[in-house]
Amino acid sequence: MARPPMSARAEERAAKREALSGAGPTPEGHEVARNPGATARFALFGEVLLVGLLITVVSLPLVTLPAALTAGIRHLRRFASAEESHARTFFRDLRRALPGGLVVGLIAVVATLVLLLDIDLARSGFLPGGPVIEAVGWAGLAATALVVLTSATLWTPEAGWRATIRATPRALAADPAGAAYLLATVVFAVVVTWVLLPLVVAALGCTALAAMAVPVRPRRRA
Repeated sequence: MARPPMSARAEERAAKREALSGAGPTPEGHEVARNPGATARFALFGEVLLVGLLITVVSLPLVTLPAALTAGIRHLRRFASAEESHARTFFRDLRRALPGGLVVGLIAVVATLVLLLDIDLARSGFLPGGPVIEAVGWAGLAATALVVLTSATLWTPEAGWRATIRATPRALAADPAGAAYLLATVVFAVVVTWVLLPLVVAALGCTALAAMAVPVRPRRRA
């Protein structure tokens, strides 16, 4: 038995769904959504958890965290754009980002340990001007986290880590509100992980999602 033809309204709704999802041809008059893959919210939630798990496993040596964040952010960016986003694409980006990322990760780990030691010494009372030193230590930790996360967001295989690190201060200065959002995300991830360690998977996944979304968020025009 032949199926009855679709009504004009049903065709309109179908065309809208296709435009939002980014799948299939988009009829005239309908624009493809900016991030069509993100419209499937449950699937996005699952992908965030998967990316968080991958980043957690890869980042166990700590010095691999920048490269793992880079691979996770690029993976979620492809998923949101409805492009190929299999696990193998994550590991492909990881292999490309790992050589220079290890250097960045080592510097970040050493800087973090030094700053934590300064904060601990400042709280012990052995150093004069302890509150000032502690405040500088926390500011240094925040700056380190912002540089690592922003660099992981900006990294591309073509630019490499050296050019990315040089471009990071300009990117942070050009979007102070975005830097505040990223810093709030880092604080959230640290607090959640401190409260319950297994939540580090979700925390890292949400961090990668925020790093992917903050630079492309809608902004008010001056």
